[in-house]
Amino acid sequence: MPLTGPPGLPADIDAARFDALHDEPDAWRAVMESLALEQGAPASAVKQESEGTVLVARLGRERVLKLYPPFLRDHFEFERAMLARLREHGRLRVPTPELLASGERDGWPYLVMTQMAGEPLTATWPAMSETERCALLHELGALAAEVHALPVGEVAALAPRWEDFVARQRERCVLRQQRTGLPAHLLAQVPAFVAGPLPEGPAVLLTGEYTPFNLFTTASPAGHCLSAMFDFGDGLVGPREYDWLGPQCFLVAGDAARCAAFMRGYGADVDESMRLRLMRLLLLHRYSHLKAQVTIEGWQDLRSFEELAARLWPLP
Repeated sequence: MPLTGPPGLPADIDAARFDALHDEPDAWRAVMESLALEQGAPASAVKQESEGTVLVARLGRERVLKLYPPFLRDHFEFERAMLARLREHGRLRVPTPELLASGERDGWPYLVMTQMAGEPLTATWPAMSETERCALLHELGALAAEVHALPVGEVAALAPRWEDFVARQRERCVLRQQRTGLPAHLLAQVPAFVAGPLPEGPAVLLTGEYTPFNLFTTASPAGHCLSAMFDFGDGLVGPREYDWLGPQCFLVAGDAARCAAFMRGYGADVDESMRLRLMRLLLLHRYSHLKAQVTIEGWQDLRSFEELAARLWPLP
């Protein structure tokens, strides 16, 4: 039986079936073309994207269409609110998409937004010099601080209570780390370690997107600089340190100079106590998968999370 028939969508779909649909572009192309026509774009302008957790298509060169399965309606609501919040204050050093339209098709909500310009950081980072990388990380830290300074407002009602989120992540942590392949000697330490203290502080808007997958850059005489940030559906509201994890895993990767550049840009420091709290938060992260997130060679052979934290967050 086909997953879907054009131009409709299955009203009742679980995560596994959605993943199968996502990986079969022909099964959802007609829906995207139909929605594009409603937005005044020809079907020929639709270019489907293979990445991401929802269905995404470009509508020509200026717009992006994101279609969310019904079970991710909370991501749709949060992203819609975040797009408005980030644009309405107009104080960020890096552009974010402008929300153009929203709607629903067969119980699947969707957003239409402006398309950002630049090259993905995943493509430009490998060729950068260390000087360029540290400069970009400094800029990224400053960007995160700017977002965290914005008022949370009504967005808080669209995210789970931080305490509830942490409790749920602690309950599921061992199973998740086992499923993602954490070495057995570290897995045995998980329950006691994650029961320890976490970062605390005022609740801020957490985008979770200060990673190379959701940032664009442009070239300048001084080197590559940030040109756009996007994708806010899986954001939260909680302590600022949650947003430090992505750049420090994927970009800092245990390098002391890079770590210092990011933290100077943000305007904060990491001490021995904080890096243990960050390590716990990394294990409790919504998408925690250390084998994919930690790029430090030989980390699987370290004896404890304390040793791993010291490698991830080197102190001056």
